[in-house]
Amino acid sequence: MKEQWWQRSVVYQIYPKSFQDSTGSGTGDIPGITRRLPYLAKLGIDVIWLSPVYESPMDDNGYDISDYRAIWPGFGTMEDFDEMLATAHSLGIKIVMDLVVNHSSDEHEWFKQSRSSRDNPYRDYYYWRDAVDEHEPSNMGGVFGGSIWEWDETTQQYYLHCFSKKQPDLNWENPRVADEVFDMMDWWLAKGVDGFRMDVIGMIAKDTSFPSGEPGPTGYAPLFPLIVDEGVHPHLQDMRRRVLSKYDTMTVGEVSGATVETAKKYANLDGSELSMVFQFEHVSLTGDPDRGKWVTDKPRLVDLKQVFDHWETGLDGVAWNSLFWDNHDQPRAVSRWANDSDEWRELSAKMLATCLHLMQGTPYIYQGEELGMTNYPFEDMSLVNDLEAHDAYRMLTQDCGCSHEEAMACMREICRDNARTPMQWDASPKAGFTTGEPWLPINPNCAIINAAAQVDDPGSVFAHYQGLIALRKQSDLVVHGHFRLLEPWSEELFVYERELDGQRMLVVCNFTDHEVAWQVPEEYAGAVLVEAACNYADAPQAGLVRPYEAFALMAE
Repeated sequence: MKEQWWQRSVVYQIYPKSFQDSTGSGTGDIPGITRRLPYLAKLGIDVIWLSPVYESPMDDNGYDISDYRAIWPGFGTMEDFDEMLATAHSLGIKIVMDLVVNHSSDEHEWFKQSRSSRDNPYRDYYYWRDAVDEHEPSNMGGVFGGSIWEWDETTQQYYLHCFSKKQPDLNWENPRVADEVFDMMDWWLAKGVDGFRMDVIGMIAKDTSFPSGEPGPTGYAPLFPLIVDEGVHPHLQDMRRRVLSKYDTMTVGEVSGATVETAKKYANLDGSELSMVFQFEHVSLTGDPDRGKWVTDKPRLVDLKQVFDHWETGLDGVAWNSLFWDNHDQPRAVSRWANDSDEWRELSAKMLATCLHLMQGTPYIYQGEELGMTNYPFEDMSLVNDLEAHDAYRMLTQDCGCSHEEAMACMREICRDNARTPMQWDASPKAGFTTGEPWLPINPNCAIINAAAQVDDPGSVFAHYQGLIALRKQSDLVVHGHFRLLEPWSEELFVYERELDGQRMLVVCNFTDHEVAWQVPEEYAGAVLVEAACNYADAPQAGLVRPYEAFALMAE
C-alpha cells in the first residue's frame, strides 16, 4: 500500500506545563514551546504531540476540558497558539493535538446545563442514573480510585465519571455529542493542526446496564467490564467519514487493554478508523491484584520481548504500530527499563533508543527522553502533584498495609509525576525552565543531565537520537522491514532481525550491566556496521556483548 507520511515520522510529545516557561509563572506555556522549536528541529523530529492546552480547571492537568475551542490562560492565548503552529510548520514540524472526548470537565457549559435540571436539552450529553435501593447504580471503581458515580443534589441522580468526579463521562449514545465533537475537530483541522492523539478513546462506548461485579480490596469492582470495545468502532468510522477524510491527518488512539486483534480494527491500513493505537501491554507487565500497578518490580526482559514480538508480527502488513517507552502517564524510560545510575545511564538510554527506533512502527519520544532524564527522588507526598498518585498513596497505606517508605518507593518507581518534572534545559538551579517557582520540583540531577550539555556533543544521548531519527528518514528497511525475534528466552539480550527485499538488519541490545557471551550469526559475517545504532565509541567485540551495548549490522 502507499506509504503514509506518519509511517516514516518520529513523534515528540510535549507536556506543556513542564516544557518551557516564558513568563516566570513556574508553569510552561505556548510561547515557551515556540521558543524551543529550533531545538526540536535540530533533533530532527517530524511531529509534536501536544498534550492538552485547552481551557481547563486543571483538576487533572488539562485532561479535564471546560472549553474545547479556547486556550487555558496559563498557557497563553489563541494568538500564541497560531504563532506556534505557523512556526512549527515553517520548520517542517507537524502538530497533533490531544483530543479528550471520553469526558469533559464538570465546568464545561454542557455539564453545567446538564446538571441544572432533568429536562434540560443537555441532560443526556452525560450519563445520569437513579439510586438503586438507596445505593449507587453499580459498584465499579474509577481509574483514580473511589466510585464511578457521584451524587448530584440538585437533580437527585448520580452521574458517571470513570476518572475524577470533575471529569463526567460524555454520552456517545446521544448523536448530538458526536455532532458537537466532530464540529470541534473540524474547527481545529481547518485551523491547520495535523491530527489528534485521542485520549482513552477506547472507553467512549459503555455497557449502559452498568453491571456490578465482584469487589476487590478497595470495596469496588474492576472498571473495564463496563467498556464495550465493539461499540467504539462505529463512532470512529463515522468520525473518519465526516471529519478525518477531509484532511491528511495522523491519528492515534489510546486504547487501554487493546489486543493485536482489536488493534487491527482500530488501525487497519485500509484507513477506515485511525492511523495507529497506543497499546499498554508492555508497560503493564508488573503489578499486583490488590495494589494494581503500584509495585517496585522490574519487568522481565523475556516478557517484554514476547509482547513486542506479538505486536510487531501481528500487525505487519495489516495495521500500524506505535512505539514508545514512556509518556506523561509513565515513569522515565531509563529508570523503568534500564539503569539510571551515573555509571550506566547514558549507555543504557542510548541502548533503549536503538532497541525501539529500529522496530516497525512510528516511534514516540517523550520530552527529556532524548537527554536520558530520570525519575525524581520523591521522599514525601508534599512534592507530588498527581491526583492518581495521592489516591494510590492512600490505598497503599490504608488498604494494603504499606509503610510510608514502601509507598514512596512505589512513587519513585511508577508515579506519573516522574515524567512531569520540568524539562532540564541547562545546569542552572531552575534548569532553564523558569525564572519563577516551578509547579513541580526540578530534578537535582539537572546539573549533569541537560540539553545545553548535549546538543553539540557528538557522544551525547541527544546525538544518538539524532542519528536514529535520520536513519529512519532514509531507510525503507527500518520503516517497512519485517520483524523476527531471535534469542527469545535470553534474560539478558534483546536481539531481532529486520528484512525487506533481501536486505537484512540485525539489532543487538544488552539489557544488563555485565558482559554477555554471544556470537553474531554466521550469515552476518562481513556485514556493515550501522553506526547510528551503536552506543559504544568502538566496534563490537567478537563473541561478547558489553554492558548495555547496542549495535546493528546490515547485510545483503
